[in-house]
Amino acid sequence: MEPTRDCPLFGGAFSAILPTGAIDVSDLRPVPDNQEVFCHPVTDQSLIVELLELQAHVQGEAAARYHFEDVGGVQGARAVHVESVQPLSLENLALRGCCQEAWVLSGKQQVAKENQQVAKEVTLHQALLRLPQYQTDLLLTFNQPPADNRSSLGPENLSPPPWSLGEFEQLVTSLTLHDPNIFGSQ
Repeated sequence: MEPTRDCPLFGGAFSAILPTGAIDVSDLRPVPDNQEVFCHPVTDQSLIVELLELQAHVQGEAAARYHFEDVGGVQGARAVHVESVQPLSLENLALRGCCQEAWVLSGKQQVAKENQQVAKEVTLHQALLRLPQYQTDLLLTFNQPPADNRSSLGPENLSPPPWSLGEFEQLVTSLTLHDPNIFGSQ
């Protein structure tokens, strides 16, 4: 496996440190232009970086909750439950120069995978970085399905370990803007 690496995102407009073994989902299936999606090589874990329109009608903690519930609606979640919402210190962010506020949310959603009837409880960790000068909410999501969802691709001792919350935090704090033109003319 390759070591943790600084990876270009959105055609090089951003970069961030991704966990070891992250697979670019756009190599496997179509991904919307406003998203970068990565999956773990063995578990069903995924990381999503999304450029979303700024939701100026919600502020602070309510903005983090809004995006969490919106993701649940898009995924057809049968239940959503927020466990915690905390402000994220801007001084720890590579984007501190253009991020006005940042929030971290943890919660659970009851979601059925495509073509499946049974909903499973998925833990989501989200970081919301608000960039009002670019009319953008940057949403980073770490999906952690139940551990029993691990596929059996080879001997357990050769499989890379599941991603940790620390690796998600590294993705969030390392996210760097290189080309503000990605946001269009301001």
